Amino acid sequence: MAFLRAVIRCNGSRKLGISIYNLQSNKSAKFRVCLPLQNYTPIAAKSALASASATDITENSGTGSSFGSRRDPLDTGFDNPKASFKSKTTWEVLRAYIVYTLCSSSYLVENNMQLMKLMKAVLGEKMFTLLMKGTFYGHFVAGEDQYKIVPTLKRLRSFGVKPILDYSVEEDLSQEEAEKREYEGSVSEAQKEAPNATSEATSIGGEMPQYNVNKTFADRRYKVSSARTYFYLNEATCERNVEVFQDCLHAVAGATYGTGITAVKMTALGRPQLLLQLSEVIMRARRFVSDVIGGKGNVIGQKLSPEQLEKKLEQAGIQDVKKFLEKVTKDSEGVIHLFPWSGIVDENFELSDTFRVPSLKEGRMVRLISQLSKKEEEMFRNMIRRINTLVKTAQELDVRIMIDAEQTYFQPAISRITLEMMRKYNKDKAIVFNTYQCYLKEALNEVTTDLDQAKRQNFYFGAKLVRGAYIDQERARAAALGYPDPTNPTYEATSDMYHRTFTECLRRIKDLKDKGEPNKIGIMIASHNEDTVRFAIEKMKEIGVSPEDKVICFGQLLGMCDYITFPLGQAGYSAYKYIPYGPVNEVLPYLSRRAQENKGVLKKIKKEKKLLMKELLRRLRSGKIFYKPNGTYTPV
Repeated sequence: MAFLRAVIRCNGSRKLGISIYNLQSNKSAKFRVCLPLQNYTPIAAKSALASASATDITENSGTGSSFGSRRDPLDTGFDNPKASFKSKTTWEVLRAYIVYTLCSSSYLVENNMQLMKLMKAVLGEKMFTLLMKGTFYGHFVAGEDQYKIVPTLKRLRSFGVKPILDYSVEEDLSQEEAEKREYEGSVSEAQKEAPNATSEATSIGGEMPQYNVNKTFADRRYKVSSARTYFYLNEATCERNVEVFQDCLHAVAGATYGTGITAVKMTALGRPQLLLQLSEVIMRARRFVSDVIGGKGNVIGQKLSPEQLEKKLEQAGIQDVKKFLEKVTKDSEGVIHLFPWSGIVDENFELSDTFRVPSLKEGRMVRLISQLSKKEEEMFRNMIRRINTLVKTAQELDVRIMIDAEQTYFQPAISRITLEMMRKYNKDKAIVFNTYQCYLKEALNEVTTDLDQAKRQNFYFGAKLVRGAYIDQERARAAALGYPDPTNPTYEATSDMYHRTFTECLRRIKDLKDKGEPNKIGIMIASHNEDTVRFAIEKMKEIGVSPEDKVICFGQLLGMCDYITFPLGQAGYSAYKYIPYGPVNEVLPYLSRRAQENKGVLKKIKKEKKLLMKELLRRLRSGKIFYKPNGTYTPV
């Protein structure tokens, strides 16, 4: 994709003090690398060497014009077993069939973590590792470190598919420890001192229980199988997470052949209390806009000038609001934000003093956020610094960052910070991408609002569209705490939301293309749903956006829905596989989630198993049991 093109720059190597040629000639060269996790591979020090490997791979897989390389017709029914699995050996096809069969067993899936630990105790470390590499680990994970994943990346590329790397080591916390960490990290100092105190902010929007931590849902892994969860321990842990993400960015730069992406979770970078409070501020500000102006949503959609806003406030009986109006973000079309978000991100504005609005009920300025201590203000500055550090690293390496979506009680803050990072860094191309969960009722409105901001503030907009990972947890939490369910009521409603959101993005892409401003919007369809992928392909043709425009890409997880990813890549569409890697013992929580996720999509497993069996039989009948994959495709 044009907006994803990554070039490994010399200045990146210089800043690391690494010479590619020195690395090639002297593999024993030593580097100072922070090791944030036990047995963690020092990826940053190896990225330049992987870069050299990437060059070898490119030469061997056929380079040149993307559009002059081999292209196959696309079966949009996704029923072609040969196209789906031509990148696999016969053993790998058989292994996939075995893994999916095991994932169909409720007992094995529900007890998979305990069974893996039992097998490790019985078999011993060495035999257990060999067993995992021959089954689940070998199917879902690319390898233990950056060196060992290169053959997988080479083969993917030769069959038209690009990688998104992720170092998939996860903490294996007990429920008790997870709840303790989350609760302690989500309660402010003011709440600890006066737990029953009423905030003056309730005069705008009333009570908002969703933005308070609740012990019942403190373990954010509850009813979630398809997303990683970080639990705050202390600021030092957040700093180590930054190092992990930075090393992953260097790995992406060195091993993704010019299309580097890595995914980041904001809850890994700071105290969750601050995201909760910031989210509450944002939603109360929207209520304030509704109270003063009427309507619903962000002020940007109201096309309201500062003068009109001042008049509305005066009509509501609020006087002396000039200081408040001086801080609003505006352009020639009107008010964009009620608060100076650029100052919050760039200039160290204090949150307690910034988030004040005139209360119609109180007739005075009120804080939308409880008074933060100096320590909490510093923690917020630390979180913003960490995010800036990662985006600057991505910018220097010319790779991309996708900020993952999380629970709705964090998401307003996550999206707001991400959009400000887009405004700051996406001046010449898309470096920062936001994620939108289409099971939410407000998904289309959120995307439309953010597209409007990108247009008015003239930055490149990047988005990953997903169905979402937290729907069961969101519904249970809303019912228990007594606030409106934020999710769509049915599977069909979510599909409709996904399709309408993508169509709106596509419409704007075509409009910009017709105006001579191509590539200002880039969208990833991150979905294992073939109906959604098929809809996207048909809508691209209908609206007039082609694969060669390189603004739409498709992504699926390694080991899942190969019958979608590979035919897309071989037909000339921009196709990605999300590539996890890491030591066997440290990715067991990741493998556990993959097993649980596959149990939840039995219909897809049934189709994939059917296609795998067809391919096995085809190879047996045609005498290709020892088939060796040798791709001749070049990714878009």
